[in-house]
Amino acid sequence: MAEREWFRDWFDSPFYHKLYFERDEKEAGAFIRRLVDHLQLKPGSRILDVACGRGRHSRILAAMGFDVTGVDLSPASIEFAKQGGQTGSPGENDNLHFFVHDIRLPFWGNYFDHAFNFFTSFGYFRTAREHEAAIRTITRSLKPNGTLVIDYLNVHHAEDHLLPGVTKNYNGTTYDIQKWDNNSHFYKKIKIADPSLTSPLEFTEIVTKFSLGDFTDMLSYHGMQVEEVFGDYDLHGYDVRKTPRLIVMGRKKDPKPADKEKRLYSDGRKTDALT
Repeated sequence: MAEREWFRDWFDSPFYHKLYFERDEKEAGAFIRRLVDHLQLKPGSRILDVACGRGRHSRILAAMGFDVTGVDLSPASIEFAKQGGQTGSPGENDNLHFFVHDIRLPFWGNYFDHAFNFFTSFGYFRTAREHEAAIRTITRSLKPNGTLVIDYLNVHHAEDHLLPGVTKNYNGTTYDIQKWDNNSHFYKKIKIADPSLTSPLEFTEIVTKFSLGDFTDMLSYHGMQVEEVFGDYDLHGYDVRKTPRLIVMGRKKDPKPADKEKRLYSDGRKTDALT
């Protein structure tokens, strides 16, 4: 039997959200607004939030007047998002929808104006084929000229600043975190101690090392042109060693007119005269 994918249990754990998502809400909101202004998104644009988790980014975007669809493979996270969670925020409504979906599988095609993948929510799968499948699904979901933004860690910066161990405590929960890497992946082992647990929990995150060149190649293969690259949430320029993030913005190429207009008849007509 194949080993269970690490993220399926970890993403459904309440401790995952306490560790990562119940902090830095102001930073997340500021980043979204800065990105929307930079891309000059039109009111009512259809946006796909890929790996949306509990929907915090989706809710921010929906509140700004966009038609937002969030997808995630965690049933617990999507149920939380649908109900608005414990934050008092609205759940699903006319311009905010959530679905349980594994992005390696096909989703709606040529439907969205923009797709966002935030907070290093990529690189979790075992094989290159699975990552390619995810990129294919996302790019096919976009309309021609649609934009995709992938917010990833800067591998080279992370390698240079990798701290082997740290202990964090949030509201009585202790997270003992050990980090290491090899040529292809980052690893993070998290041991959790909490008064509600009879014994500590342990999870190990595994994230693939993707460089700017890797993303450029994957996106290009699926009809996307990388147009801009940012290095932090203030949208400063990317530096291979100095900036903490790798935020890639690509645009889906519009099919060339020659691909749309094919000569069907010997006299030069492109349509049947009877139609």
